[in-house]
Amino acid sequence: MSLPDNYLIYPKRGYGQDHELYDWRQAKDRTPLAWDGGAKLAVQLIVPLEFFPLNPSGSPFKHPGAMATPYPDLRHFTVRDYGNRVGVFRLLESLNECGLKASFTINGEVAKRYPPLLEAVQTAGHEVVAHGLSTNHIHHEGLSLEEELELVKETLACFEEPPKGWMSPARNQSSRTLGLLAKAGVEYCLDWEMENAPVAAKTPDGPMTLLPNNYELSDFTLLHTRRQTEESWLTQMKEACDFLITEHERFGGQCLGLTLTPYILGQPFRIWALREFLTYIADHADIAVMTGSELTQNFREQIK
Repeated sequence: MSLPDNYLIYPKRGYGQDHELYDWRQAKDRTPLAWDGGAKLAVQLIVPLEFFPLNPSGSPFKHPGAMATPYPDLRHFTVRDYGNRVGVFRLLESLNECGLKASFTINGEVAKRYPPLLEAVQTAGHEVVAHGLSTNHIHHEGLSLEEELELVKETLACFEEPPKGWMSPARNQSSRTLGLLAKAGVEYCLDWEMENAPVAAKTPDGPMTLLPNNYELSDFTLLHTRRQTEESWLTQMKEACDFLITEHERFGGQCLGLTLTPYILGQPFRIWALREFLTYIADHADIAVMTGSELTQNFREQIK
């Protein structure tokens, strides 16, 4: 079977990349960054608080953590609910013990349904990041401009103070998402991960900072999808930090976004691994743990 003649015709094909959101350049040509306090590696801890409906629509696809068996899938639903009821408070206690602040990416539905949970996060001094309306509200190209604009507005309206950061449900976007976020006053996004450093993006409605959020090192990926052990997860977290610190000499300050999911790491048989890792990065002289806003401000001050 032969390919049609127009298969390889793509109007945006060009040298380096096929979009204009940010300039293409090799890592060796990037201006080295310097983090506050002289740290060689900036770590952002990302804690997702998500609302999973018992009967997801599956349009245009099901969220990776969505219900998996026929309705009512109480087994998966109650595990996710455990994260918001129990697991997250183990994470909050662990972060507090190590004196670390995280970026809590929160669905608008969570903010509306569980005000005490949102209050607990804010009272502890962590940053609130908008995480779309719910896991059942995926941003994608099939949405009209008006539909996606309404999703962004409705999400941000769920918070008393509009968050400065954003992570899309399932980290999925349309070609318009970044522009709509910039127009709404959002400053940074956690959907992208093409670098070990923040990237300055350009949209028709203003600038957007893209902070790397590592999917390969996500606890969902390693512990849930790949079913690795807690010991393996801990080893990989430390190895990633150690290696990026060695990259500082060649490329300047490095950046690593790590996801800590309450219904995964908040389990009683896994919390020990999280506490050991948090202690490790808190005590490491070359590592600075920063929220998304702190990281964005530090980055933007250096690229003026």
